[in-house]
Amino acid sequence: MDCATEEREIRNALDGIPGIRALNFNLSARTLSIDAPTDSIALAIAAIRRAGFDPEPVTAPGPDSSRSALYTSAFWRPGIALLLALAAEAGAWFAPDTALFKAAGMLVAALAIGFAGVSTYKKGFAALRQRRLNMNTLMAVAVTGAFLIGQWPEAAMVMALYAIAELIEARAVDRARNAIQSLLALAPDTTEMRMPNLTWETVPASAVSPDAVIRVKPGARIALDGVVVSGTSSVNQAPVTGESLPTDKQTGDPVFAGTINETATLEIKVTATASNSTIARIIHAVEQAQAARAPTQQFVDRFAAVYTPAIFVLAVAVAALGPWLNEWTWMQAIYKALVLLVIACPCALVIATPVTVVSGLAAAARRGILIKGGVYLEQARKLRMVALDKTGTITEGKPRLVDVEIVARTATEDQIKRWTADLAAHSDHPVSKAIADGLGLGGGEVKAFTALSGRGIQAQTDGLTLILGNHRLIEERGLCSAAIENSLATHEAQGRTVTMLASEHEVLAIYAVADTIKPGSRAALSELHALGVSSIMLSGDNTTTAKTIASQAGIDDARGDLLPEDKLAAIEELRSRHPLTAMVGDGINDAPALARADIGIAMGAAGTDTAMEAADIVIMNDDLRRIPEVIRLSRRTNMILRQNILLALGIKGAFLGLAVFASATMWMAVFADMGASLIVVGNGLRLLQTGKHDKQQ
Repeated sequence: MDCATEEREIRNALDGIPGIRALNFNLSARTLSIDAPTDSIALAIAAIRRAGFDPEPVTAPGPDSSRSALYTSAFWRPGIALLLALAAEAGAWFAPDTALFKAAGMLVAALAIGFAGVSTYKKGFAALRQRRLNMNTLMAVAVTGAFLIGQWPEAAMVMALYAIAELIEARAVDRARNAIQSLLALAPDTTEMRMPNLTWETVPASAVSPDAVIRVKPGARIALDGVVVSGTSSVNQAPVTGESLPTDKQTGDPVFAGTINETATLEIKVTATASNSTIARIIHAVEQAQAARAPTQQFVDRFAAVYTPAIFVLAVAVAALGPWLNEWTWMQAIYKALVLLVIACPCALVIATPVTVVSGLAAAARRGILIKGGVYLEQARKLRMVALDKTGTITEGKPRLVDVEIVARTATEDQIKRWTADLAAHSDHPVSKAIADGLGLGGGEVKAFTALSGRGIQAQTDGLTLILGNHRLIEERGLCSAAIENSLATHEAQGRTVTMLASEHEVLAIYAVADTIKPGSRAALSELHALGVSSIMLSGDNTTTAKTIASQAGIDDARGDLLPEDKLAAIEELRSRHPLTAMVGDGINDAPALARADIGIAMGAAGTDTAMEAADIVIMNDDLRRIPEVIRLSRRTNMILRQNILLALGIKGAFLGLAVFASATMWMAVFADMGASLIVVGNGLRLLQTGKHDKQQ
């Protein structure tokens, strides 16, 4: 089962068999799952055999190793056929023109055709029995006809070369389909697990359950997804996220199966089984994406379904009408018709699209971009508007201390900062934590700690009663002044959250906390604008903050104070005004908008499962610069798709003209058919070399 055409043949063969509830084709693994009772399964297997295929039960996962052996064993038959075909050609050129030598030559040619063409004849005649025409039918009729009219050396050579080219093509196609499977091999089969008696034992990774603790030494690969519970190290996450630089990991940080622990031993609490790891889910999603038909592929499949019988009718017309219209002999007319059948096989056209699309999906996955279908890979080039969530998408999603302004002169700067750190360290509010982390001081004794709901905190330290709170608290205590109001207005205009430390008599210091913009956000927005894509921020934060962050990131427009239903309505409006609109987000509140957008893009590292399920594309490392990469990859994929279709049709058109109006031989026909197939396959595989795309594309 090599391509969508043969999948369709199997579907047709199984049509009408009672009891079949579902068919699940996986072309990348060449497997078919049939949901049906046992009796229906037996009928289905018999029907598949009648269609010319040899179904075999899947006895174990991982077809790659068996497939390598399959190719090794499959090459010997066409290899022998090629040697016999060469012998037949040599006999035709050099052997005496006697009945004995002619009979011997025909026998050698027949053996060559038999060695190379068993599968072609089985599938071709099975299609004829079902009153259908496919590529194998065209080839079988052409080779048989050439043999019968005395062109047996060419018939043998055509079949041998066809069989060899089919194997080369199938292997190349598998390279595209299985490029992502190489990720699965990155996760080791075994890992060290902590046992109940606190000793460490090496166990199969597949036997480790969530909540178990595993140990990964420096230089080793991490076997399972988890969270660091002990140790600090640098981890190379390139296989999952596509990041070129290692990432520092410490207690509480997530790690992925298949990534490399570089500098120190880590103890990791497992969060997912081996079969449900991030890498395993990436592979499963890409396999599902491969099964989905991209728009170009749907068109090509429909075209080929009409094209093949039309060519057969044309060949019959050439054979029947040629002697009447062009003064050909009957043998010449039949020979031209047979050459035309070989030339016109739609193999190159049918294979051009899936190879290119799957190569693009695999190239994206290697860069940490999970695209859930060829349709999204093709559509991304048409994006003209990208809507983005703020928190966790444009910004880090973690408040940070960005400015400190000492107001009072009644104490030293170090004293004021220490008092602030002491109070902030005793609060679990995110803003207080950001201040404590930013100051990095504290450790003093705090007494009479009181939380002031919605306002801040109050406590005693060094014999002073201090408050750390917001603007409202300072107003209530009567400590505000015109100078402080001006300072607060300046910070709030920049989208910052302001907290003040005050004594019973005066404001001592002003602390500005903000959700900072991710390092790559500005560059990503700049690249999007260079690609002709407009941008808008849709945020649940207040409008002033949203507009400030948008301005800093280089976003064209911003809307704030949006609930999930408001974001959904905004996407509906944008879709009505733009040809194609994408939504980028990471939270549960973004899920409705992600699902409604033409293309939903989720942040995979920090994103929720709900957002990732709703999205069509997942960015595994949360780097917005991956979005312009997707657009450039989509444009490059579309360019190669167009090249392949034009190459396939152009080569065949040229040789069809030669076949009908001039002299074209079976040798030329083989180049026009299999040569074109190998050219488009090679061209499509270029996408596997995609790294950081040229920004001019």
